Amino acid sequence: MSGFYEQAIEKITAQQPKERGPVWMVGEQLKDMLRTEPELSELIFQDLDVEALSLTNCEKKIKAYADGHKTGGFSCVIPSEAERIIREFYGLAEHGVHLTASLTTEAQGKTINLADFF
Repeated sequence: MSGFYEQAIEKITAQQPKERGPVWMVGEQLKDMLRTEPELSELIFQDLDVEALSLTNCEKKIKAYADGHKTGGFSCVIPSEAERIIREFYGLAEHGVHLTASLTTEAQGKTINLADFF
């Protein structure tokens, strides 16, 4: 795994509160996503330096979705919905979708920094 993986995990952990709660859970789900897709680590590493892209703000998006889909007095988000929201929030591709165009460009001796497009 790249050095960005460990650094991204450290940033996630630093933004998680000590007590388990909604923000902590977002961090754990994001860590799980990076374990299965370590290629996302560099983008997450960079994004977590931006206040607007904090775990707390991501959790607010998930809560807003849950509140908007309330049934009676109960609201929740299943893991796949939370993952979709996290991916949208951080601009991550769907699981299993790789950016083959950038791989082809790298093979030609050119490098594209995807952060330049944000």
